[in-house]
Amino acid sequence: MSEVQLDYDLFIIGGGINGCGIARDASGRGLNVGLAEMNDLASATSSASTKMFHGGLRYLEYFEVNLVRKALVERETLLRAMPHISWPMRFVLPYQKDMRFEGSTPTSKVLNIVMPWMKGRRPAWLIRLGLFLYDNLGGRQILPSTSTLDLTTAPEGEDIEDRFEKAFEYSDCWVEDSRLVVLNARDAENRGASIMVRTKVVSSIRHDDHWVVQLRDQDTGEETTIRTKMLVNAAGPWVGDIIQQKVRLNSVEDVRLVRGSHIVTKRRFTHDKSYFFQGTDGRIIFAIPYETDFTLIGTTEAEHENPDEAPVCSDEERAYLVAFANQYFKQDITTDDVVWTYSGVRPLYDDGAKSATAATRDYILKVDSEGGAPILNIFGGKITTYRRLAEGALDKIRPYFENLPDDWTAGVALPGGDFPVDGVEALIDTLKAEFAFLDDRWARRMVRAYGTDARLILARATSVQDLGKDFSATLHEAEVVWLMEKEFARRADDIVWRRNKLGLRMSTEQIEALDAWMLARGASS
Repeated sequence: MSEVQLDYDLFIIGGGINGCGIARDASGRGLNVGLAEMNDLASATSSASTKMFHGGLRYLEYFEVNLVRKALVERETLLRAMPHISWPMRFVLPYQKDMRFEGSTPTSKVLNIVMPWMKGRRPAWLIRLGLFLYDNLGGRQILPSTSTLDLTTAPEGEDIEDRFEKAFEYSDCWVEDSRLVVLNARDAENRGASIMVRTKVVSSIRHDDHWVVQLRDQDTGEETTIRTKMLVNAAGPWVGDIIQQKVRLNSVEDVRLVRGSHIVTKRRFTHDKSYFFQGTDGRIIFAIPYETDFTLIGTTEAEHENPDEAPVCSDEERAYLVAFANQYFKQDITTDDVVWTYSGVRPLYDDGAKSATAATRDYILKVDSEGGAPILNIFGGKITTYRRLAEGALDKIRPYFENLPDDWTAGVALPGGDFPVDGVEALIDTLKAEFAFLDDRWARRMVRAYGTDARLILARATSVQDLGKDFSATLHEAEVVWLMEKEFARRADDIVWRRNKLGLRMSTEQIEALDAWMLARGASS
């Protein structure tokens, strides 16, 4: 051990789900952990997902059985730890016997060779086989199994074109992705970690047994220096930039940046199930109930060369998603129905696949210690397996720290998640009984965001006025203060697009007023 006084055992670069998941796991094992995120937590990939804990049904077509198995096992492990921000969801896969595809997956190619008359379409028996594996690979206990729907009589068929008479229905889980990141960061801080938002890694110097890292506060420009025994590069789309520019390693590993765009429309159907739509190009999209009054549709997959170029849903991608969904819905979506779009860049491990769709969703963990102090680089990964990735990262870290405790996070509740999986409705009823000024929608939003912590935010309020300034859309000063003091929020966008999605219900002027209030409060505190 160096005689140099170290600030941290482990310093993590990147405040997405992988970085915050590792911070939580490592600090829970007694390591002194620091984390720097150059923007807000979950400001990139981790807030731009399709919002699902899922095994990845379509990954079976690429024979990624181990990845699917890991993800399926994790669904219920995660569900038990965060029943406020995650919940079971049923997915309806409409099927038409004569539907044809121009598929390019390994499965499609095999089918075209052995049964050329199929022309790449997915026959019913293949879908049933995939769903059978999906039901049985992961030791399912909570989620219901696959079933078949008659769309001519079932409510799920009312909004779908009449040519679809049959559907398969299976289970996955919804998750509030950016809240997942924030709650992991908050739990890490509760266990002793230092979480630094809007803090950029400027440079680093590698010594034999420690790193010296220069940090810059993105708001004030102030620079500080920290020393750490080990670095973790969990920078997501910027992992290659950290390797090449900040720590200067000779690494052959890299990521493949793939942009995924989504559109949010006015609500397209009234039931609470989601749709899994197959396209004539062999791709799939989802149509998911979203924020009560909307429908989320996505995603696309396109190469994205530069991580510093902000991902935006292009006109072409929006038109693609609209046209795709309109192959299924009876009432066509129009441009006027699209109320919001978002796009994120997935940092997939570059395995040399020919297309973005075929690139692996699994993760790779690589430790480099040849030139001095160790650094762990994180390549790829998906939100469903973030906790397993964190455990894998600690396995890689273990040789550099004596007596590191064993895995501990499986099933351990995130903040606010200390209640049963089926206890949401009871918690909502209790909250409404305690705080009579809450209507059902407001109480439901609070429980779905904060779980049992909703009581702490509302404190001893007996009226709406007790919650302080009203920023509209049920957002009040008491909640904003909580988000600033407990959940690392600094600007209005952090709150209305990541801590919640109230930006869908607030005007530009209202968001600007919230931002001004937060800046004034931050300056005075």
